[in-house]
Amino acid sequence: MAGEENRGIMPARDGGRVFFDAVLHPHRSLTPHGFKLIIAATAVGLFAVGLLFMLLGAWPVLGFCGLELLLLYIAFRVSFRDGRAAERIRLSDAGLEVSRLAPDGAVVGTWRLPPNWLRVSIEQPPQHDSPLILSSHGRHFVVGRFLTAEERGELAAALRAALERWRCKPNPCAAA
Repeated sequence: MAGEENRGIMPARDGGRVFFDAVLHPHRSLTPHGFKLIIAATAVGLFAVGLLFMLLGAWPVLGFCGLELLLLYIAFRVSFRDGRAAERIRLSDAGLEVSRLAPDGAVVGTWRLPPNWLRVSIEQPPQHDSPLILSSHGRHFVVGRFLTAEERGELAAALRAALERWRCKPNPCAAA
């Protein structure tokens, strides 16, 4: 799963227990070093093409090659920025909380669902476009849109197991 996950029962800061805590991040396979290599190789190739056209008399092509390189750089930077977005799913004695974080770390939204009747739904086996849906009391949330189908299936299984632990006695919230 792309992110960090804690599956055991741990004490929470407020004295309650945490049954599940996962921070999900979009997968980015390109490292910063790989990014520099790609930009450098592309720059060398585009400069060679631009230089060739300049020698043939089509000097404006060199400027367009530079523009192509700039656009490629901007596209990668935007992708890296979007890769810093995250979702946090936390199941504790207080309930289930889903938070979405923007690339700059700001909380975009936080939703709380009572886990007593929470249902975790995903097609079995998960397909490429199978959404992972959390629903309770008529409210539905899709989580992990950026995960692969296998990762969404693993997340669903882990969340179901955590809900089972939450529902087991002794849990003062489960009786409510």
